[in-house]
Amino acid sequence: MQANRRYLLLLLSLGACCLLLSIYLGGPRLGLQATASTSSAASVPSPDGSRPLPGHPRHPAGSRWPRWSSPLSSYLERALPPEDEAAGGVQPWQRLSPRQTRESGAGAHRGRKCRMESCFDFGPCRRHGFGVYVYPQQKGDRVSDAYRKVLGVLESSRFYTPDPGRACLFVPAVDTLDRDPLSPEYAANARARLQSLPLWRDGGNHLLFNLYSGSWPDYTDELGFEPGRAMLAKASLGADSYRPRFDVSLPLFSRDHPQRGGRRGALAARRLPPARKYALVFKGKRYLTGIGSETRNALYHLHNGEDLLLLTTCKHGKDWERHRDGRCQRDNAAYARRRCQDL
Repeated sequence: MQANRRYLLLLLSLGACCLLLSIYLGGPRLGLQATASTSSAASVPSPDGSRPLPGHPRHPAGSRWPRWSSPLSSYLERALPPEDEAAGGVQPWQRLSPRQTRESGAGAHRGRKCRMESCFDFGPCRRHGFGVYVYPQQKGDRVSDAYRKVLGVLESSRFYTPDPGRACLFVPAVDTLDRDPLSPEYAANARARLQSLPLWRDGGNHLLFNLYSGSWPDYTDELGFEPGRAMLAKASLGADSYRPRFDVSLPLFSRDHPQRGGRRGALAARRLPPARKYALVFKGKRYLTGIGSETRNALYHLHNGEDLLLLTTCKHGKDWERHRDGRCQRDNAAYARRRCQDL
């Protein structure tokens, strides 16, 4: 008798659980169908001819999840800054989501989060094409031979324009290649010179070049000035300072690097891969300790002495002999045999 009662109670418990489970799973589906039906009925024009609200399209009866258009689209269109409204057209940043727009624009006035969508004005480029304007040198400006080569290449390019009114990109004549305060080529007045440029506007549509920054012993990315909204073409650019889709990472080339190289017509031939003796070349200090030592001490794994030349020397600093290892003598000899001009 007691066993029958136990079985009866068990069956009743199972039935109650099934009932609760069916209500729990079926309730939201019924609610969604009712919501969709209600919204579909609400979208039908009323007898007085009124239409549904903008942004709320009509949905067929039985649709379970109505898809509303974004209610923020109209506000995004009205949020155009004055300079973009004057330029006309749809700016690329308008196609970003609201969150992406906030992330790209937050702090953009200091340049830390600049992207092409938030800090570059595409208006002049659309109106006049891709023209590059190089500022004329002012009296008293100290320009290194390396930076003079950079400016010379730009001025001889087919993109160069002498008219700043038709330019899309601006390159200052202020030499910012070497920003090591201990260097004789360091321009102490770079900040004041950049801010005095007539078209600077916090660096908008400007391009700056830099090869060396910081000083011993840290060699940080400190430039001695705030680039603002200017793009930075820089060598040894740290991951924390690099602004994706905005800055340009450059290889570190020597001061005596030739302004032009290769045979005449080599670029027009479009030969891929190019006919070169070496596929990869690196010549520099090895840094036995400190910043960069872990990376440069591993370069010898790629060196094969033929088409892959990675030449390093241990002679760096006054106490390099105290940190020398078993490879230093061989590496120093290979480094001395090759000249940069031959590579």
